[in-house]
Amino acid sequence: MAGEAGAWSLLVRAARFTGRTLRGEWHAVVVDPVRSLAHRGLSGLLLAFVAAFGVIFFHDLAQHPAGAAWVRRLGGVTADLPLWLSLLRTPVSLYVPALDLPVWAGITQLFLAFALAELVLGRARTLAVAYVTTLAGTLTARLMIHLGPGWWGFGLPADCGTVLDTGPSAAVVGLFTYLAVVRRAPVVFTLTGGSMVWESIAVPNLAGREHLVAVSAAIVLGLLRSRRLRLPYARENRPAPVPPPPAPPVPPAPEPRAPAVLPADPARARQCDGFRTSTGARTP
Repeated sequence: MAGEAGAWSLLVRAARFTGRTLRGEWHAVVVDPVRSLAHRGLSGLLLAFVAAFGVIFFHDLAQHPAGAAWVRRLGGVTADLPLWLSLLRTPVSLYVPALDLPVWAGITQLFLAFALAELVLGRARTLAVAYVTTLAGTLTARLMIHLGPGWWGFGLPADCGTVLDTGPSAAVVGLFTYLAVVRRAPVVFTLTGGSMVWESIAVPNLAGREHLVAVSAAIVLGLLRSRRLRLPYARENRPAPVPPPPAPPVPPAPEPRAPAVLPADPARARQCDGFRTSTGARTP
């Protein structure tokens, strides 16, 4: 009986913990962004619309031979490019759809990732996280190819340097992972990170490894952000000093009256004595 009661109590506590976690994640990932959207309007989805229309534009442009050449010149990133040229093309490569992925299926994920991130994080941090996670995957791929095969499966053969490395998938994965860390959303984190691990195992290609790197970079950024928010004396959370209230005005003290001094002149003294006598005072 005692064992059954303990197991039942443990099950109840686990159910309550799961319910609190899911309720908190629902408010953090759905309710709060919807409230922000209702307050800001469609202007809060600017990055999401720009990202979606950018991918659609470059996808349509790449359907023509001349357009495909221009798309490759502007946003085509490969590991065998010079580093400066790769860094220059990386921002545009976010809008160039990958060749082996369906563009219309990825636009929904792209729009949702940028919309949630912009509503929760703001535009500046959304762009920063998207670019840093994409750049981390691109630079790590160059390092893997430079190391060559081996290195306990970390290195890659040289022919991977010619693979076109474009698409917003690393940014999407990074944004979802960062949101899951800073908003404490374990379900979103499990779905995002678990799908990337499964992808890297099922299809061991360059894109799968870059997605894992993007997830790792987003975890590090999220943990740094969460730690900074928990610091008791963080500069951004430190309340501004409240000036002391002004002291009430002190009324001026009345000036003391000087005591009456009798004149030293005997004639004037007699006049004063006569005044006292006329008012009823006795003279000695």
